[in-house]
Amino acid sequence: MSKIFSWFGIVLILIVGLVHVIEAKDSFNDAVYKGWLFYANGFGSMVAAYGIYRNYHWGWKIGILIAAGAFVGYVASRTVGLPYIPAEPKAWFEPLGVTAMIAEGLFMAAFIVKQVKKQ
Repeated sequence: MSKIFSWFGIVLILIVGLVHVIEAKDSFNDAVYKGWLFYANGFGSMVAAYGIYRNYHWGWKIGILIAAGAFVGYVASRTVGLPYIPAEPKAWFEPLGVTAMIAEGLFMAAFIVKQVKKQ
């Protein structure tokens, strides 16, 4: 894959991580585990970005786990809720949440394109 494509993936996964790190402090108010998961997302995003930069396939694999996990978590938190946290159906359009969802969706799409081109 081209360097531009790799940089696209790096930027997207770093956006995902940055949004979660920014929101982590406030997430502790909802549940302690949520705050720690947000920090773990930020750390994992940096690891994934490093792996993608070094052209290691595991970088993309970690990135897809982070992006897909965060995407599913966002949808769950707005629909059925999370453990010890009730659903927040009115929070669908929080600016940072929407930003993360877009970056996660684009990263997942890039991962799929990369897998298809690889075959």
